[in-house]
Amino acid sequence: MRSMTKLAPKQLKKDKLLEQGVSLLLEKGYHATGLKEILDTVQIPKGSFYAYFESKERFAAEAIHHYIEPFIQRLSGHLQNPDLDGLAALKAYYLGLIAEVAQTGFKGGCLLGNLMGEIGDTSPLCRDALLDAVGRYSALQQDALERGQRQGSVRLDRSAKSMADLMLNGWQGALLRMKVEQSVEPLQAVCRDLLDDYFRA
Repeated sequence: MRSMTKLAPKQLKKDKLLEQGVSLLLEKGYHATGLKEILDTVQIPKGSFYAYFESKERFAAEAIHHYIEPFIQRLSGHLQNPDLDGLAALKAYYLGLIAEVAQTGFKGGCLLGNLMGEIGDTSPLCRDALLDAVGRYSALQQDALERGQRQGSVRLDRSAKSMADLMLNGWQGALLRMKVEQSVEPLQAVCRDLLDDYFRA
């Protein structure tokens, strides 16, 4: 029991570090995010950082996993809705994201896309974390499209995997345009063109 009570506060602090790290990485990027800034926000001494992470690079890799998990859980929730077919579940998920992005003032974009551009080819550790996160995220969308194919709402002459990759790639590009244009129209266009048109049976 003593070891469990000691582990719980440490895990709680680690989660707070990751949560704050995700926010700062989204806002400033990897290179401009300082450890001191993260640690000061959660009131942890600088020397204690290495009790949680062996390096800043390891911290970023874990932040990637921490970031993607809520998106995977949220999409899974839509897929578990018995009132929605696979395509409708995917559309409900993305429309929810668009509404949230509009409320946050078009800032941040996607941490995965941001870090791919900044350190995807220079940090093997973060590259592996990014590939794993993108792979899990894409596979879940592939599941949704495969369900839609079985249910008759999604076209059969394209593989669910190729359509999931197209959706992911289109969304990432639209997020970049969203930040420049300060508008959700690029995101809405991807959903219209793919979910309401190209993917449909």
